[in-house]
Amino acid sequence: MSRLKLFSLDAGAGFVGGVAAALGQLPAAHEERDFVDGEHKIRPLEDVEGADVYLVQSLYSDEGSSVDDKLIRVLFFIGALKDAGAARVTAVIPYLCYGRKDRRTKLHDPLSSRYLASLFESMGTDAVLTLDAHNQAAFENAFRCRTLHLPAQPLFVDFTVQQLQGDDRPLVVASPDVGGVKRAEALRQALAERLGREIGRAFVEKYRSADQLSGGTLVGDVRDANVLIVDDLIAGGGTITRAASAIQGGGAARVWALASHGQFCGDASVKLGQLSLEAIAVTNSLPQRANTSMFQIIDCAPLLAEAIGLLHRGGPAAQLSQG
Repeated sequence: MSRLKLFSLDAGAGFVGGVAAALGQLPAAHEERDFVDGEHKIRPLEDVEGADVYLVQSLYSDEGSSVDDKLIRVLFFIGALKDAGAARVTAVIPYLCYGRKDRRTKLHDPLSSRYLASLFESMGTDAVLTLDAHNQAAFENAFRCRTLHLPAQPLFVDFTVQQLQGDDRPLVVASPDVGGVKRAEALRQALAERLGREIGRAFVEKYRSADQLSGGTLVGDVRDANVLIVDDLIAGGGTITRAASAIQGGGAARVWALASHGQFCGDASVKLGQLSLEAIAVTNSLPQRANTSMFQIIDCAPLLAEAIGLLHRGGPAAQLSQG
């Protein structure tokens, strides 16, 4: 597998360009055709026989296509690559869809994340790499092929250090709900090591029933502190809004919201833009438009490129999963 080939769908052309640049490669050419009946075909336009192939594409809905449309195109493309003789195909999915449905909360609920894994495996996918899955354990347990889970934590550490230059106030890392405490704690420990000082912890109580949120009690001391609210995903923005309100009510001096993935569904970006936050920072795992100075985009392409390079060279790629 001496040759590395990097593909994406047409929908991911902008992002894969950044990954390719970080690897010192050019994206490989492919053909993607849509037919009048709504069907489509995708095929590589370069020889992939014996190659080590990486298909880079986040799975999300936009005005051009649904998440399911992108998913079936990725699956069919993987099948075409395997049929063309690729020695190994790794699906690099910065944002992996259906990750939130990883357990049954009601009678006869589907386990969508497991079904998704079965689809990738059925097409012969050799490995799946993603950035900050909603539930890392569920992601790893759903797949029988190799998985690599990359945390956005190193990116957030660099961002925070830059933001806090010259500010010596106490620093607290907060989770917007109990479920994210482990993620927040990992960032807190990494920041404490980088900054060489003690960092506080906090979380906000949250309950969800259908699409309704309740709770909002703050646990932890944030008075006169700089506070980082860290989450894996901003969708409708309700969780961040509730957490920010509780933390600012607790007397925090400055508040940032950090999320690995920014969906910003509906009017979420407008509502979040009205909050009194220093910044809302997300990676470009999903297409983003920084429409105000409050929204800041952190480039995750170099991190993914580093993981791809290590996988291709047979290096210790698993070390990246430790942040």
